Amino acid sequence: QVRVVESGGGLVQPGGSLRLSCAASGSIFSITTMGWYRQAPGKQRELVATITSGSRIDYGGSVKGRFTISGNNAEDTVYLQMNSLKPEDTAIYYCNVRGVDRDYEQFGSWGQGTQVTVSS
Repeated sequence: QVRVVESGGGLVQPGGSLRLSCAASGSIFSITTMGWYRQAPGKQRELVATITSGSRIDYGGSVKGRFTISGNNAEDTVYLQMNSLKPEDTAIYYCNVRGVDRDYEQFGSWGQGTQVTVSS
């Protein structure tokens, strides 16, 4: 079983910054991709950013130039630095981890989510 835990959400004013953290633990053999998705009320979950073990990075169109994803392969962690936040960035942010577990089975696990609210 793989456990995924996010932290770092909160309330911030427009134009402000937040840093989210995500840590994976448990029966992990290797991780292929870690990433962030978000879901606003009444909307579908959407891609924010992903990073692979080979450091390939992809961003959702609405966050390019404002958000930066980074990872620490040795510690199975991923971070999301969010700058120039806008009210439309308000959402629950979920961490997703994909890889191979110690039974050599592929897995995909989600965290419980962390709330980010951008408001004055």
